[in-house]
Amino acid sequence: MKLSEFDFELPEELIAKHPAQNRDESRMMVIHRKTGEIEHKLFKDVIDYFDEGDVFVRNNTKVFPARLYGNKEKTGAKIEVFLLRELNRESLLWDVLVDPARKIRIGNKLYFGDDESLVAEVIDNTTSRGRTLRFLYDGTYEEFKNKIDELGETPLLKYIDREVEPEDAERFQTIYAKVEGAVAAPTAGMHFSKQLLKRLELKGVEFAEITLHIGLGTFRPVEVEDLTKHKMDSEQAEVTEKAANIVNKAKKKKKRICAVGTTSMRTIETSVSTDGMLKPYEGWTNKFIFPPYDFSIADSMITNFHEPSSTLLMMVSAFLGHELTMQAYNEAIKEKYRFYSYGDAMLII
Repeated sequence: MKLSEFDFELPEELIAKHPAQNRDESRMMVIHRKTGEIEHKLFKDVIDYFDEGDVFVRNNTKVFPARLYGNKEKTGAKIEVFLLRELNRESLLWDVLVDPARKIRIGNKLYFGDDESLVAEVIDNTTSRGRTLRFLYDGTYEEFKNKIDELGETPLLKYIDREVEPEDAERFQTIYAKVEGAVAAPTAGMHFSKQLLKRLELKGVEFAEITLHIGLGTFRPVEVEDLTKHKMDSEQAEVTEKAANIVNKAKKKKKRICAVGTTSMRTIETSVSTDGMLKPYEGWTNKFIFPPYDFSIADSMITNFHEPSSTLLMMVSAFLGHELTMQAYNEAIKEKYRFYSYGDAMLII
């Protein structure tokens, strides 16, 4: 398939700037793969589609406050630094993006905080906006991370196009987030409330937790018409033996397995045995799923409404079928569903 087949016009007012007041009261479009039937529900109605022994595979990655604002030495120019990934804990080396990049050269020092209590030195260029920084900090690693938490800002994506607000620290995160390392939230999971999780547990639904630390590569634009030529950035992933066992037990019993979000789907599709079972895995994945693709593990999926021409939309299209996906998106626009990270949900069954 070609890039141009995933384009569509999205009215600006459908981009969600804030989350729904209650997590589980986002709207939810339910699409039945076999019949093409579309239903309009609230997210808390998801419980009606799952039974005892069914499994939700969810991503427990935790977003950290990855956006820092600092000043360049001598000139005092304001610089935005977006922390992508930690390269070396002992040396406090980090992969980052800087803006404006043209002003930042190897050897420059950047100062953070009103008291300049955190300093970083640029030691390498990686891409046009990418740099490697070495943080210079007197204190333990824990104290350094606390300083990042203190000075950093919730890394809302640019399309949300507003100032970060205090509630974002909690809402741009799933309630079950626990393994820190993501610069963006696994947004499909943000619709689950504590009450809804409790009701699902009481019904006998199980949860398998995997980890995929979302980097900005998930959102990198596809710039080639031939999708086979697009390369995904690698992201760190883990499937524990416990998670694999929960999924495989359900699979053998022909229970429903639902991937909560594209990141969960990519992770479980990264580690599949020859007999179609889920294997434990720890490492990196740059898996890019686009049509046509045969999925091995999940038979249902929860996801949000994604950007035109994005890798996320391509994966949904591979799972649901291209024609039905574009039909569902047209319906979502007509029915004024909210799009992107803080937007509404889609359940594909």
